[in-house]
Amino acid sequence: MIIAPPVTADSLIIPPVRQLTVWAVSDGRAGIHNQVLGLAEAIASQVPAQIIVRHIRYRRMFDALPTALKLWPDRMLKRDSDIIGPPFPDIWIAAGRATLPHSLRLKKRSKDQTFVVQLQNPRTALAPYDLVIAPQHDQVSGDNVLSLQGATHRVSLTRLKSEYAAFTDQIEALGGPYVTVLIGGKSKTRTISPERAETLARQIKTAVKRQNATLLLSVSRRTPEAARLILMDALKDHKGIIYDGEGPNPYFAFLQAADHILVTDDSVNMATEAAATGKPVHILETDRRGAGQKFDLFHKGLQDYGAARPFSGELRHWNYQPLDETTRAATEVLKRFNEKYPDRLSK
Repeated sequence: MIIAPPVTADSLIIPPVRQLTVWAVSDGRAGIHNQVLGLAEAIASQVPAQIIVRHIRYRRMFDALPTALKLWPDRMLKRDSDIIGPPFPDIWIAAGRATLPHSLRLKKRSKDQTFVVQLQNPRTALAPYDLVIAPQHDQVSGDNVLSLQGATHRVSLTRLKSEYAAFTDQIEALGGPYVTVLIGGKSKTRTISPERAETLARQIKTAVKRQNATLLLSVSRRTPEAARLILMDALKDHKGIIYDGEGPNPYFAFLQAADHILVTDDSVNMATEAAATGKPVHILETDRRGAGQKFDLFHKGLQDYGAARPFSGELRHWNYQPLDETTRAATEVLKRFNEKYPDRLSK
């Protein structure tokens, strides 16, 4: 029998780990920015990584051009746009139409030394990307495609607890239970008319009163002004907090405090983030402006997963495993990155 010598710290040979550079690239709009930054942060939670934010903005005369006509994207940028040039990162994570002309060229520009990740459906040929991460309801398929239920984001149980700290005294002084209401607004397929706002206000007020609950209401910059005023006026006298965009944003704190979350059906981001909490997600109906089949597929997926249900007027309880698609996406990015560059993490 062979007896191996004891393993000590001195006898272990551990290859040194190099810090990755990850760029989170968008046009700076909050919804898209949070998707790329959330995925970058999830990667950095698994391996040493430096995250660099890049915002791409075009001059007015070029902004509306389709991707195929942005032939010289570097020359078309605004002065306040970040410059996209070497040294290029180990991992490029981009989302949104503004990033596509740069993402499509990055393999060539980096001499294939950058792992190119594009979020959402790029609506272009998939070959220029190492990985496309798209929501299931976009129905994108390919060997280099990862489909998610919803979108990547910055919500994690750790972040929720951390962000809650700044609002703990203010929220807990009101006493629970807590009902968090997230109101979106106008999009290509959804909006909130004054009539719908009045209906939503009645539904929310009735449900919250039945539970003798504290209301934590957040309205979006996309909420039509008439709807915003109706909702805030109708609910202003109820016990709780209404966030209208002024002052520190309690969004994460509202999610952390919630016993129930009500979210309008216009936003994939808000519903996915709500589902990451593991708390009952009640979907509030808005006005349709178009067919919106993709939103229907998305909400069906959340319901099939067990996270969400259409709001019935009652605040029912149910349990499910928090939806953590961002971690799954980060794991897949690193897996494929290591397959392509097996020695990159070692010095």
